[in-house]
Amino acid sequence: MNAYTPRPDHRFTFGLWTVGNTGRDPFGFETRAALDPVRSVHKLAELGAYGVNFHDDDLVPFGSPAAERERIVKQFRAALDDTGMKVPMATCNLFSQPLFKDGAFIANDPAVRRFSVKKTFDAIDLGAELGAEVYVMWGGREGMEAEAAKHVGTALDRYAEAVNLACAHVRERGYQMVLALEPKPNEPRGDMLLPTVGHALAFINELEWPEMVGLNPEFAHETMSGLNFTHAVAQTMWHGKLFHIDLNAQRIGKYDQDFRFGSEGIRDAFYLVKLLEDSQWSGMRHFDAHAYRTEDEAGVWQFASGCMRNYLILAEKAERFRNDAEITAALEAAMAPQLSVPTSPGGLGADALATIRATSPDIAAMTSRGYGHERLDQLVTELLLGVR
Repeated sequence: MNAYTPRPDHRFTFGLWTVGNTGRDPFGFETRAALDPVRSVHKLAELGAYGVNFHDDDLVPFGSPAAERERIVKQFRAALDDTGMKVPMATCNLFSQPLFKDGAFIANDPAVRRFSVKKTFDAIDLGAELGAEVYVMWGGREGMEAEAAKHVGTALDRYAEAVNLACAHVRERGYQMVLALEPKPNEPRGDMLLPTVGHALAFINELEWPEMVGLNPEFAHETMSGLNFTHAVAQTMWHGKLFHIDLNAQRIGKYDQDFRFGSEGIRDAFYLVKLLEDSQWSGMRHFDAHAYRTEDEAGVWQFASGCMRNYLILAEKAERFRNDAEITAALEAAMAPQLSVPTSPGGLGADALATIRATSPDIAAMTSRGYGHERLDQLVTELLLGVR
């Protein structure tokens, strides 16, 4: 065992839908067989994962009778007990079935909306039954193509109503569970509501119990629209709303690729890992990705191992960053530590305002100063390229 060998205390998790992805895409059929959830639990445990997450339909197929549900859940719980694996998060599939073609929570048809909320209640119950403390809400069909078909403000009313109902259900049942919204800019709908972290954070403020609702940002979702995912996560943390996170890899401007974590955008992945590790964030490192369509089952497990190994390699790079004397000196030259000094040490009172107004800086000296960002950035590049 070495520093890059995953262990349960690293808190790595995968979804049943990630390792269970069959390779189907919009242009081609499945390239590998579906995996039994029990096998996924045992194999992920062998690889050093902490836990496994699921959509309701990943574990209990849509439309299963009650007796079949109980049989499946019993077998799954036995696998968890045998391996020590946990279920930190659960979610609900409100996008695959044809009935959600106009949306789930924002469908124009009230009957579809009521069924969607009921399905959410059932998924929350299933998650709570298996120990989940986070429930993720991804609005995969909450959007539109025909702009005239929905009034956006009214659709947001219905979206908020559904989230409030889910919170009310959690409160009534007494579950120790929080909800995490997952933003995405587009796909599968042409335009989606709550497309970015910023949209979702603003939405939370309008909810009945905003303290119960946070975010589950995903690397691919912010990156596909050209945004900086690390900044999005940092702001989510700043608001105290990072309840869960989805790690993968993505090229800007492409469809939702869900590549193995660290396989693209290595610098972006490094700064994300550095943020999580420097912050000592206690949540799960969840990989919402899947193996290439070219792979058989052996390739699936190589993919899963690669996600965890890449995270650990980058975590070690983050530790080296902290302990590198030249990088520390370059940070000081860039005045990075000075950012933590308040602009107004005296606060917001009259005296502090007067002090600011009386400021008489040396404009020429400030203008001529260099900050050494080129050297700092080069040192980080050398760190990532393995020569430091």
